[in-house]
Amino acid sequence: MDPAAPVLVLASASPRRRLLLQESGYAATVAPAPIEESSDPALTVPELVLLNAQLKSAALWKDHPRAVVLGTDTLVCRDGRALGKPADLAEAARMIGSLAGRWHEVYSGVCLALPSRGTVVCFVEETRVRFHGLTAPQIDDYLRLIDPLDKAGGYAAQEHGERIIAGHEGSWTNVLGLPMERLAAVLAETFGIVPQAPRAKEHRQDPTPGG
Repeated sequence: MDPAAPVLVLASASPRRRLLLQESGYAATVAPAPIEESSDPALTVPELVLLNAQLKSAALWKDHPRAVVLGTDTLVCRDGRALGKPADLAEAARMIGSLAGRWHEVYSGVCLALPSRGTVVCFVEETRVRFHGLTAPQIDDYLRLIDPLDKAGGYAAQEHGERIIAGHEGSWTNVLGLPMERLAAVLAETFGIVPQAPRAKEHRQDPTPGG
């Protein structure tokens, strides 16, 4: 990073987002935003993730006025409706079953702000994801491998995702929780933050794009 470039602050406790930044060569200070996420039913899913990203970023502006504060939110969307975190394993199985053999969308809202300059850049990234046709035993086997209760839609693409995901269109890192391609462009062009030597990636079997 350029010594004159501002520090990057991630307004999230998500280990996978922190890891995505590290793997791409970004050093970020982690400072989870102390807010309650909105679930306003009057908003579309893209509007909702953008609002939550803005709320998370803005919550840290006072404490980090000279840093670039990154707020983000990701939701799984089926037929225009957000799938939240399942209450129990039975609901997780129903969620995954409702996605089996078909396409759905993953939306991430991103808000980057440098408060001392009054600079704010926000965007929404969409990735389409297609699941394999899945039987009930296959869904149960998958759920035994992960903890679905803290994951929107009841699944985690980075954890045995090849068992359920047949393909995708768009940014794969967006499905993991942070659209790194577009994020990297904004960090460089607007804030002068560029990656350094990336951390070695953990082994993850990414599904083949498209299909």
